[in-house]
Amino acid sequence: MGSLFRSEEMTLAQLFLQSEAAYACVSELGELGLVQFRDLNPDVNAFQRKFVNEVRRCDEMERKLRFLEKEIKKAGIPIVDTGENPDAPPPREMIDLEATFEKLENEMKEVNTNQEALKRNFLELTELKHILRKTQSFFEEETARVEDTQSLIHAEHLPDTQPMRLGFVAGVINRERLPMFERMLWRACRGNVFLRQTEIETPLEDPVTGDQVHKCVFIIFFQGDQLKSRVKKICEGFRATLYPCPETPAERREMAIGVMTRIEDLQTVLNQTQDHRHRVLVSAAKNIRVWFIKARKIKAIYHTLNLFNLDVTQKCLIAECWCPVADLERIQLALRRGTEHSGSSVPSILNRMTTKQSPPTYHKTNKFTSAFQALVDSYGVASYSEVNPGPFTIITFPFLFAVMFGDAGHGLIMALFGLWMVWREKQLMNQRKDDGTWSIFFGGRYIILLMGCFSIYTGFIYNDFFSKSLNIFGSSWHMANISDEEIKNNEMLELDPNVTAIYTPGSPYPFGLDPIWNMAENKITFLNSFKMKMSVTLGVIQMTFGICLSLSNYRFFKDPVSMFSVFIPQLLFLMCIFGYMVFIVFFKWIVYDASISYKAPSLLITMINMFLFKFPDSQDDYMYSGQKGFQIFLVLMAVACVPCMLFIKPFFEWRAHKSGKRTVRVNGATEDTAVIMDQDEGEMPPPPPEGVSGHKEEEEFDIGELLIYQSIHTIEFCLGCISHTASYLRLWALSLAHAQLSEVLWSMVLHIGLGFQGWVGAVVTTLVFPAFAVLTIAILLVMEGLSAFLHALRLHWVEFQSKFYKGEGHQFVPFSFEALMEDHN
Repeated sequence: MGSLFRSEEMTLAQLFLQSEAAYACVSELGELGLVQFRDLNPDVNAFQRKFVNEVRRCDEMERKLRFLEKEIKKAGIPIVDTGENPDAPPPREMIDLEATFEKLENEMKEVNTNQEALKRNFLELTELKHILRKTQSFFEEETARVEDTQSLIHAEHLPDTQPMRLGFVAGVINRERLPMFERMLWRACRGNVFLRQTEIETPLEDPVTGDQVHKCVFIIFFQGDQLKSRVKKICEGFRATLYPCPETPAERREMAIGVMTRIEDLQTVLNQTQDHRHRVLVSAAKNIRVWFIKARKIKAIYHTLNLFNLDVTQKCLIAECWCPVADLERIQLALRRGTEHSGSSVPSILNRMTTKQSPPTYHKTNKFTSAFQALVDSYGVASYSEVNPGPFTIITFPFLFAVMFGDAGHGLIMALFGLWMVWREKQLMNQRKDDGTWSIFFGGRYIILLMGCFSIYTGFIYNDFFSKSLNIFGSSWHMANISDEEIKNNEMLELDPNVTAIYTPGSPYPFGLDPIWNMAENKITFLNSFKMKMSVTLGVIQMTFGICLSLSNYRFFKDPVSMFSVFIPQLLFLMCIFGYMVFIVFFKWIVYDASISYKAPSLLITMINMFLFKFPDSQDDYMYSGQKGFQIFLVLMAVACVPCMLFIKPFFEWRAHKSGKRTVRVNGATEDTAVIMDQDEGEMPPPPPEGVSGHKEEEEFDIGELLIYQSIHTIEFCLGCISHTASYLRLWALSLAHAQLSEVLWSMVLHIGLGFQGWVGAVVTTLVFPAFAVLTIAILLVMEGLSAFLHALRLHWVEFQSKFYKGEGHQFVPFSFEALMEDHN
């Protein structure tokens, strides 16, 4: 919890790595994932860095692997993911990997080329086979149509010596192009051709795309070379394939036999080629995940090495990095392992440096706390060493959500959904990674689980279970003295809590609201008052807690001026106005019972009169003795806090500047100090003094600018206290809306089936329940849940975190192979 409450102590370190050991050392640091490297060559072009050629080679390897992966998926072969995470291979193994990938790529390209050529030949032979079969019936009709074709070529008076012989072409065309093809032939040849076509029953495979294509066989009869040339051009324009077709039946039969023989031989060769291709891809599918990991790790290492500098001897690489102070020993051991693996005799050296730059913020999280920390980081990353709202968000966020979503039934469904994702997280983690919506829900599984559990709790407080109350402990209200006749004659009966026969004093419902309120006509009036006061109370408590957390920041950064000029006035201002309002709420609940409730003054009128200094004339109208003087004191105290917030801090800053006592601290040490740690000696340097900020830099002092800055913050806080307190009323509004929507859904949907008796009611309820379930999930769980989630997020970001949280830091992004693999996945 310590590193989650406040970021890990970070230090800027300098690494001296021998050239032959740099690759292995960076590889070990990547496996460790605790070092964030800085770019020491910001002005050098990416194409002019030392290891740019190695990075290009890695890019080429990734390209070849993506090509193989595409072919594997295209063939429908499952890619084996054993979960193996191999170490980054040594540089000399990079040549072997390149050779392996080059061989596989060339082999696959050659196989694909041969297979495409074979498929193209197979397609041509198959089309020719269908042409020879389909055109036989066309030729049988040729003699009967000679006289008709003579009229087509405008030769009405031909000699009777010899019959006219017609020319023809045969081929295949895509089925969708056939209608336009016919029209074009008719128009271009002016009706002087005769077209016959029929569809091929089985679709044919395209050799390039592999898609199934429907085609038609056609034969065109014509006379004359001019029409022949025109017909061929039209066929070419429509991408129709023409095939030679003999004129005599004997020749067509002989050609068909030859074509069938060639098709059988070609099918055998195709099967062998497909089997060989499948074996190659299956072999690659077993190792492609491991190859990807190796190639990406190599690329990441060389990309990181490009961030380093070379010393003057060209034999040593110099790097700068941010790392946690608590993990320096682990980093030291990783450097030693890298040096040993490389076989270098010169040890690597790590120096701790001082800097004026603000260190990155690093919070150690696990799979439970990471989702809540992500909510905080979405607003802004915590400044270095400031209080992190993350640990408190784990409880307050689902609780405020549940206040708005208070229904035990809906909370139970949400909790079961979250519990299912937590229970099966190992199986679900590798499923549907490409689905963004699912990834969001699965990433927030622990948030959903806690939101559901807290909603069950608040649902029992409100006594709401799918908009109905549960009479678990027995109501404190009784109707023993009311006769059945009175119930029949009166549509509404008023229950007086002062009558002991109706209400048992001193015995309220043990937990939550009494179930009788679900039947009361003034249910909404009562709940409005209760939830409104509860919302304001929760808001004031959370804002007060936020101001108290600012005290922790001031103490940690040793800022007593802000402690006395900001924290105390802010706390007094909030308590004198809104803390007193909460006090009045509880005072009225405790002091005024049912017998004297009519004497209780209005809370709103009391607060207005407090600021207007208007007080009752009679002493009996006061809630307690000394109320007038106490309220005047609170108002004057709140007004006095404003100039304190406005002027005290600028005055002390100006005074410190005049006396020359303003100091600048740099990452826990002065600018002249430096701590060096040699890996061979293994000595850990003393940590910098606790509570010293590393993000303050000396700036030119301007009292006017400081006054303006302090005025803005003072006005923002004073007005924010009012607006933020009112903003917490969204807890009441959304709770009321959720309860009313749930009640409407029950009465207008499920109540229809429950209104019938006997088997009719069972049938109607069975038909209505699916609609009720779908609407409950879609409207009340998804839409209302999302609305309550966003409002709870706003209350944390604006109302709570604005009291103590700056969020002006930058995230610690270590060089980590694990994070690299997650990004690629």
